[in-house]
Amino acid sequence: MRPVLYVLTFLGLIALGFWAYRENYATQATLREVRGLQQEIANLREALSVQRAEWAYLNRPDRLRDLAGLNFDRLGLLPMEPGQFGTAAQVVFPVPEIPAITGPIDTMGGVVAVEDTFADQIEAIVASAAEEGL
Repeated sequence: MRPVLYVLTFLGLIALGFWAYRENYATQATLREVRGLQQEIANLREALSVQRAEWAYLNRPDRLRDLAGLNFDRLGLLPMEPGQFGTAAQVVFPVPEIPAITGPIDTMGGVVAVEDTFADQIEAIVASAAEEGL
């Protein structure tokens, strides 16, 4: 019985060694892939910063003003002036709609039964309009 136990232990040890060997190489491959991805991210960030610098350079107000003047005949663009811009106080914001209160509301958050419902209000309005002859 002991020799079988020794053989099974030895085989288990070999299996664990093989598993550890494979995991080691899989981990190293994953680490290489992560380093490659990090390098690609760094390169893309550098390219993005260069493109942002080029965009800022090409969108200088004096350059755009000169281009608008040179291409006025073809594009019909007017030169930029401070008077063309408005202030925030000149912006008209929409008035928020206040929802109609259809009945009393319980302070605990629930809605109380309302005798005068919306349909009853409509009927009252129609009846008063009929009385006035509208």
